[in-house]
Amino acid sequence: MTTDVQKLPTGFGRLWTAQTVSSLGDGVSHAALPLLALTLTRDPMALAVVTAAGTLPWLLFGVLGGALVDRWDRRRTMWVTDAVRAVLLAIPAAAAALDVLSIPLLAAVAFALGLGGLFFDTAATAYLPDLLGRDPALLERANSRLRGAQTAMSGFAGPPAGSALLALGRAVPLLADAVSFTLSALLVRTLPALPRPVPEVRESLLRQARAGASYVFRDRLLLGLALRPAVGNVAFLAVETVLALFAHDRLGIGTFGFGLLLTAEATGGLLGAAIASYLGRRLGTGTALTCTAAVEGLAILGLAAAPNPYVAGLALAVCGAGMGATMVLAPSLRQTIVPAHLMGRVASTSRMLAMCAAPIGAFLGGWLATTYDIRTPLYAAAALLLTMTAITASMTSNRRVEAALRAAAPCVHDRPEASASRRGDAHTEA
Repeated sequence: MTTDVQKLPTGFGRLWTAQTVSSLGDGVSHAALPLLALTLTRDPMALAVVTAAGTLPWLLFGVLGGALVDRWDRRRTMWVTDAVRAVLLAIPAAAAALDVLSIPLLAAVAFALGLGGLFFDTAATAYLPDLLGRDPALLERANSRLRGAQTAMSGFAGPPAGSALLALGRAVPLLADAVSFTLSALLVRTLPALPRPVPEVRESLLRQARAGASYVFRDRLLLGLALRPAVGNVAFLAVETVLALFAHDRLGIGTFGFGLLLTAEATGGLLGAAIASYLGRRLGTGTALTCTAAVEGLAILGLAAAPNPYVAGLALAVCGAGMGATMVLAPSLRQTIVPAHLMGRVASTSRMLAMCAAPIGAFLGGWLATTYDIRTPLYAAAALLLTMTAITASMTSNRRVEAALRAAAPCVHDRPEASASRRGDAHTEA
């Protein structure tokens, strides 16, 4: 097939660079914001407010944000959003320099950054399939590179950089994140302008948002793809809530050892993202998604039963690999089969379901650990993941995936911009 040798367009290289730079800044702020809050208060509830503020935009405006992205030019949405986030970060940076930083201000900044992330991530998800002509093989390769860069920057490089920059001054990590957003905005601004999706009959924003959400819930394949991260977030947050305590009390490791555990998980995530396309070709996308979901559940089961830190690290690495592969295969499939004019709403609906599930998982993990035992949330999470795998296996089967790809193929090849994207710079490696 021609897609096996086809190269990614040069535009993808700029998008990849922009998201890599932005992910590095995200990693810096992810470490710096809680540490900054810690310099202001030791109240756990106040610290939780800063952390939760970043997720609230997805809960409040997820589907509406997707509807707006489907109305707007995706490239302009991305670069304007990053430019605004860069300017916003100057406010807490100035407050830190003037020693007037406060918890309410940090929470407001976290909320604004989360809202910007909603628009940028949704627009990027909708822009990528049009840039690549909705070619399934190219989308898997592109998402593998994007996921790998995100993991490396936000998981490995960003957090220690944020901690180190904070030692230089409270405003420094915020300014560094602002620079990353500025560079990302400049790079995205140079991306090729793509034809906007054919507009729908003019409807209210709420009606369009509802249409996007119902599109997900009516399609069994899309619903299966959305349920896995939603149920997965319940399980993973239940584990994350007690993981530090589990590592200290049951595995006997300190802060440095806990950091190594998280590094093992991130390393597995890089490997999973790298081999995702291979798994999809060998097993079929549907079977590969079922296998990676099962691997995640079995890995958490292994973590719960781990007798020492080495087994626990291996289990987290395997779990990370399953998650990394899933987060390449599932979005690539969704981007291939969803019509362009609905892409923003479908992506934001799926993301919103996952984000809404996260606090449920955190509460569940804390309650189970308090009521029963520190290992109980891990066993419950494993059972939840394996049950979800069994329920959604038929929803995302190879047969259903192939049928969806066949149904989407005429729409892909008939669009003039899809054929145009296969000419010119489509043969220049990113």
